[in-house]
Amino acid sequence: MLIESMSLIRPSWLKMKIPSGENYVKVRKTLQKYNLHTVCEEASCPNVSECWGVGTATIMIMGDVCSRGCKFCNVETGKPFELDQNEPENVAKAIKDWNLRYVVITSVCRDDLPDEGSAHFAKTIQCIKSECPNIVVESLIPDFSGNEKFIETIVKAKPNVIGHNVETVKRLSSSIRDLRANYKQSLKVLKYVKELDSNIFTKSSLMLGLGESEEEILQTAQELRDVDVDIITLGQYLQPTLSHLSVKEFVTPEKFYQLKLDLKKFGFLHVESGPFVRSSFRASDVIDLIIKNTDNE
Repeated sequence: MLIESMSLIRPSWLKMKIPSGENYVKVRKTLQKYNLHTVCEEASCPNVSECWGVGTATIMIMGDVCSRGCKFCNVETGKPFELDQNEPENVAKAIKDWNLRYVVITSVCRDDLPDEGSAHFAKTIQCIKSECPNIVVESLIPDFSGNEKFIETIVKAKPNVIGHNVETVKRLSSSIRDLRANYKQSLKVLKYVKELDSNIFTKSSLMLGLGESEEEILQTAQELRDVDVDIITLGQYLQPTLSHLSVKEFVTPEKFYQLKLDLKKFGFLHVESGPFVRSSFRASDVIDLIIKNTDNE
């Protein structure tokens, strides 16, 4: 079954460019200089050429080994290394070098740590804001096992956006995500963020092509709006290796566009929907929305 999936010829709309360009090289050199990781590389993101080509990237902190093993994810699973205590400052320096207006910070899961890395994550946000006071910061967080104290630590660091991905529809969640994660817990995380600080934008993402129905997609969107999620993204799941989940369907660009129109009716402030869309893809497209909200505080 897996072999058959990997042998499928991807449709024409899923052809990707080879990463290149002056800004791509600049971003890569900066990452190497400060010994940093990006989800762009670790998760084999199809947008690395476009995002790095315009000088943006999603920094992945707390190492490149995840304590969890979701069946769709290409990030290595295993025993993580000790935290790099210089990482928060190095991340801030790299972002300053890039002269960005908007940055996304994400991380591997760190169930091995007493606070699951929440303090380190928060310190990274604070260092960025100190080094680059005008930047808009998006934090794409793990579920922190639903621990409210750990979530509060992130919220108190005052990122402009907090994202947490439900990844898929409720029916499929247990079959594709690590057993320590679950659909209801993810909704609770997003809800709690809004309860703590209603000025923080919340965001979530779904992968399509795993066997979900249109009805299930719309139901998930409604449940995300029920907990006041502001931004939603939909993208095509692409099987990284033979050991990962197989693709059940290649969703057409036309279908993604129709879903975008449908989801806008739910009241989301921003919807991204397309084959190559990932949770942090073109994140800076919402920068005017974020800045407007910040100015009104």
